[in-house]
Amino acid sequence: MIKILIVEDEPKVAAFLKQGLEESGYLPQVVVDGIAGKKLALSNHYDLILLDVIIPHIGGI
Repeated sequence: MIKILIVEDEPKVAAFLKQGLEESGYLPQVVVDGIAGKKLALSNHYDLILLDVIIPHIGGI
């Protein structure tokens, strides 16, 4: 199964993305800030990371 990390601080946007990806057969995981996103990205394998540019703590750029 394709694993996708979503780093998004807006709850409605994150929920919309997660639901759509799940319905399409993907395995998404959502985190809400840059620190958590970096930690997961470095400690797990993801096939794709959807990264918001403006997020708390560590920006997406």
